[in-house]
Amino acid sequence: MTKLISEESKGVFVIMATPFTDDGALDLQSADRLVEFYLEEGVHGLTVLGVMGESPKLSLEEQVKFTLHVLKRVDGRVPVVVGVSNPGMDNLETLSRTTMDQGAGGVMIAGIPGLKTDEQVETYFKAVADRLGEEIPICLQDYPPTTTVFISVGVVNRLIAEIPHLRMFKHEDCPGHRKLTRLRQAPETDGTRRVSILTGNNGLYVPQELARGADGIMTGFAFPGMLVDVYSQFQSGKAEEAEDLFDLYLPILRHEQQFGFGLALRKETLRRRGAIASAKARDPGPRMDARDHAEMDGLLGRLRRKLVDAGHRLPSGL
Repeated sequence: MTKLISEESKGVFVIMATPFTDDGALDLQSADRLVEFYLEEGVHGLTVLGVMGESPKLSLEEQVKFTLHVLKRVDGRVPVVVGVSNPGMDNLETLSRTTMDQGAGGVMIAGIPGLKTDEQVETYFKAVADRLGEEIPICLQDYPPTTTVFISVGVVNRLIAEIPHLRMFKHEDCPGHRKLTRLRQAPETDGTRRVSILTGNNGLYVPQELARGADGIMTGFAFPGMLVDVYSQFQSGKAEEAEDLFDLYLPILRHEQQFGFGLALRKETLRRRGAIASAKARDPGPRMDARDHAEMDGLLGRLRRKLVDAGHRLPSGL
């Protein structure tokens, strides 16, 4: 049964890596294993074809093939968001409708290069929303460091008001804590409809963002079970315990956040954890050398020691 994203969506939506074989072909066997790994970690949803999913390196046919395979494997157990951003609106619509017809829970759309003014940004997203129609739930992605498109609070609020099927907002502006606060308070201060707000940036600021009213996290961190535990503890009123656990993993989060290189680190960690067979990033993509591997060994070793000392369970791969 399809689970659609809604204004009440909460928790950890992990951004799924796209597994490749060593020669760069889609590895659907590893995709099955990776889906089960994420679900065993307790995630509340999946996002495919995100930035971590190397979507621009896949053809439209590969995007459809991979997404439909994942949807079949998930089989309605959690909602699946599909990243459909594309400079061509025909391709965006095709991917959206094809995947929604097969059980996707919604689509995620980011701005495209060239959108500079508030008017241009607002016009673009309204055009996309009109093209898709109200039956397709939308997650609006705000990620200026990658898209170069800045979406002001005013534009976000107007889009929420004017697009009834905009159900979720992915907040990745950085620094963006004050922006998050303004968006979360908008239903009370401006009468704006409430939508789900999930945060990204590899989860670097999760405790502060949850405290400011975020509904959850959407990121590709290679230890999603930690984020699930932090979220659960925070929801249970154990904010200090949640942040203590988060702090143990912070060096790994920070290490993975290296722009342009973090993908290689995340995939290698997933490989070490037994979730995928190869850490291959499709060309042109980052590759780790011997020193990178030694660096990771040291960081993971420190994490293991700190988890043992604090009495926490050890995740797979440690």
